[in-house]
Amino acid sequence: MATVMILDDHPVARFAIRKLLDDAGHQVIAEGGDGLQGLLTIRQQQPDIVIVDIDIHSLNGIDLTERLRHQGYTGRVLVFSSRDAWHYISRCRQAGANGFLSKRNNLEQLTDAVRAILRDYAYFPFTAGYKNNPEEDMLTMLSGREFQVLTYLARGMKLVDIAGRMHISTKTVSTYKGRLLQKLAVSQTTELINFARRHNID
Repeated sequence: MATVMILDDHPVARFAIRKLLDDAGHQVIAEGGDGLQGLLTIRQQQPDIVIVDIDIHSLNGIDLTERLRHQGYTGRVLVFSSRDAWHYISRCRQAGANGFLSKRNNLEQLTDAVRAILRDYAYFPFTAGYKNNPEEDMLTMLSGREFQVLTYLARGMKLVDIAGRMHISTKTVSTYKGRLLQKLAVSQTTELINFARRHNID
């Protein structure tokens, strides 16, 4: 039996995950839909496993995973998300996740994933086919900050607003944008936005 925290901003999804884990003999000790609040709860309760969606409030699942690892959390992290493009899976692995499961899969596979990572196996069961797309490979080469800027640009945000959101200078945001143009082999902001939207980044 493992202690588990569930972070997903959809209550129905949390209920389904909780029931599956309860039936498998695990103990869900906390749940929620806010990343920053989740970070505090994980520090306090130290669950054996955190199951987290990428799209949660205030702090996304990838950034939460990265912060947990930097803060010394040694439990397991399983990302459970519908954002299953290769660059997202790769970013989760780089952030320190032990596994990734797509919400497009049968929910019952979640117990297989939990069992695997509890035994210290990595669980990334369907990643091989994603490496054949050159644009996906470009996205995996972006730093976390660059990817964050790309996400905000895809939402139509101005550089000054991005700077405020990220607590950095407008000049630094402009530098990140320049790197994005270079790394993604495009020349204009509109091309960056189109690139992001082709890969469901928003």
